[in-house]
Amino acid sequence: MLLAVVVSASLLIGGVATPGIAAGPPMIKPKNPPFRIALANSYIGNTWRIEMENLWKAGVQMPPYKTLVKAEVFNSGNNVPAQIQQMDNLISSKVDAIVINAASPTGLNGVIAQACAAGILVVSYDNVVTAPCAVKVNTDQFQFGRQLAGFIVKELHGRGNVIMDTGVPGTHVDEQRNAGADSVWKENPGIKVLTRFSGMWDSATTEQRFAPLLSTFPKIDGVWAQGGTDGIINAFIKAGRKLPVIAGEAENGFRVAMVKYKSAGFRGMSIGQPPYLVLVSLALAVDVLKGARKAEDITIPFPVVTSDDVAYGKNAFPKLPSSFFDDFAGADVPICVEAAQNGTPCPGTLSVHLP
Repeated sequence: MLLAVVVSASLLIGGVATPGIAAGPPMIKPKNPPFRIALANSYIGNTWRIEMENLWKAGVQMPPYKTLVKAEVFNSGNNVPAQIQQMDNLISSKVDAIVINAASPTGLNGVIAQACAAGILVVSYDNVVTAPCAVKVNTDQFQFGRQLAGFIVKELHGRGNVIMDTGVPGTHVDEQRNAGADSVWKENPGIKVLTRFSGMWDSATTEQRFAPLLSTFPKIDGVWAQGGTDGIINAFIKAGRKLPVIAGEAENGFRVAMVKYKSAGFRGMSIGQPPYLVLVSLALAVDVLKGARKAEDITIPFPVVTSDDVAYGKNAFPKLPSSFFDDFAGADVPICVEAAQNGTPCPGTLSVHLP
């Protein structure tokens, strides 16, 4: 795991550098629990987001967080003005910390600066913001795009037709993943990107938007997918088409297909943006509020599975829903599957290891 510290000379308010205001995360004075910590989520229209919120709901009901945190949850949709209003309300109610999955990397910078000025800790994860006073918890999204694209290039020996399934437009994650993939395509001119479409990180939406492309493009050698990868699998199977090389997310249906069609020569790579990022953010917020650690950025690695190491019961689960994200837990955040499925707290204590 990598630990990075954001250092800047000025604070961005509404995208404008403001001299004279200390940049970077604010100095948080240690407080006594319980802490009021709000989860300010934007988009909730896919399985990953639901699973992520379930982990939050379960985690705050488990020791030690059950007694350390008074938790709240808010959803604003993929709507920047609505999330700004959500943040304004949280600032007015004087919460201790806001854990935010943002609708825009820049559109919330002004209201985040206001939160920081009010002494509120802001922890941004997944779709991170560029506001310098927010602490960031994330994976390397640019590298995500490069890893998936690199796998396709290797499997196709540098030549072939590829379709790109992108994510929610305007988000930091979508922009960085696409940029990572495009950097690989640029290095490999033998790869032709036939088209790209937004599957919104949702399985049903991806299948609906991808299926018509099968008749438009008779020769598809590879698919690069940010999410909804099980929807792509379904579209190929329903059309009676042979599965190409597919590099995508950690949906259970994709992983199950990787096992099922392995003997037929299917090659796939599954990289998961772990929903437990929300629990890493929670643990970080609590530690900073207690004075146990500084407010610093955290980058965690992606869990990666390929056709070579995928297996039932290990990283693919035939009895779980196709759209379920298999990277719901990791070595640093061990948590039960029931927490991810329905928000049920697990037996015992929740232990989150921070780098």
